[in-house]
Amino acid sequence: MRPLAERMRPQRLEDYVGQEHLVGQGAILRQAITSGKLPSFILWGPPGVGKTTLARIIANELKRPFQTLSAVSSGVKDVREAIDKAKNQRFFNSPNPILFIDEIHRFSKSQQDSLLGAVEEGTVTLIGATTENPSFEVIPALLSRCQVYVLEPLSKDGLIFLVEQALQKDEYLKTRRITIREYEAMLQYSGGDARKLYNILELVSNYGDEAEELVIDNEMVTQRVQQNITRYDKTGEQHYDIASAFIKSIRGSDPNGAVYWLARMIEGGEDVKFIARRMVIAASEDIGLANPNALLMATTAFQAAQAVGLPEARIILSQAAIYLATSPKSNSAYMAISEAQALVRRTGNLPVPLHIRNAPTQLMKELNYGAGYQYAHDFPGGFTSQEYLPDEISGTALFKPRQNGAEEKVRLQLRQWWEDKYKY
Repeated sequence: MRPLAERMRPQRLEDYVGQEHLVGQGAILRQAITSGKLPSFILWGPPGVGKTTLARIIANELKRPFQTLSAVSSGVKDVREAIDKAKNQRFFNSPNPILFIDEIHRFSKSQQDSLLGAVEEGTVTLIGATTENPSFEVIPALLSRCQVYVLEPLSKDGLIFLVEQALQKDEYLKTRRITIREYEAMLQYSGGDARKLYNILELVSNYGDEAEELVIDNEMVTQRVQQNITRYDKTGEQHYDIASAFIKSIRGSDPNGAVYWLARMIEGGEDVKFIARRMVIAASEDIGLANPNALLMATTAFQAAQAVGLPEARIILSQAAIYLATSPKSNSAYMAISEAQALVRRTGNLPVPLHIRNAPTQLMKELNYGAGYQYAHDFPGGFTSQEYLPDEISGTALFKPRQNGAEEKVRLQLRQWWEDKYKY
């Protein structure tokens, strides 16, 4: 017998549960289906919210040929074969076949590159499914050719509705006398994943005499479901949620929170390199010049954790996380580059002031390249007040040091050098 999740997979849009913002009346995907003008798009959302089901329903509704590839087991050759098949399926003005790629974030760059031509030329309409942020995992060229639709976790009411539908409509469950007295444990263990929810329901419903009433409560579910209540899906949304909690704990100077979320990641099987990379970034983004040694600590921890490996690497990561959490904080370096980039985008390619241009040829010298440049080492203390920005933005202060930790010394030094820019 097929698993309950497969038996209950809806075939029509009317039976689809959740994602009203996409498929409800007047919603964007509903309009695309109704008009028949379907763009290539990527469905981004946590596991078990109906990404694959929605793709299949759309193909059914539009009566289009539907091919599916799994990024886990498919290579460039499989992609090309699928595209060739799609070309052969097109006749006259027939609509594009749909190519569905599950876990598209697992495709390599070359695999994603192999899709570009077919998507751009309209040979196929691509529907990708991913649990990862496509901004990080899908190449820009492909991402620019696709819409991105975010699927939301199913609500408590939605999950309960799925269970009730299964009890009423499933060919096997509807023959049983099943009463659900409590839902909390079932929902908790499922973690909002409809597929897991169906698996749990199927598991607990297999117990007892089929002729007798089966009462499902929290205690029964807890006894039957042999898994840790602490859920960490390193291939899904939790991957980024828990990493976010870890970084925010460091930023908030809470070593207890930092070590707790670190433990959650380690216990969940997270790659130590991923954890260490996040700390290297935090050392510059959130601590920066308030404690320049933080970057050295994080970089050393990254190298050491790689060299040692688990389980001992957990000690190294813990030491680094606590050090970062208890360091003074400053995001001045992060803000400086962000403001500088924004300024560049606003002002464009402003000319380099003549006095700080390079003058390797006689012609350039005759054109006053480098004229008036003051060599800092020729002045007391190795400093001279000289403008290094284009005339149009002269006097702009992009770096704004904080009065915190070692950065306070930097602030005072800059104030001594550049009185007008650093009066505060």
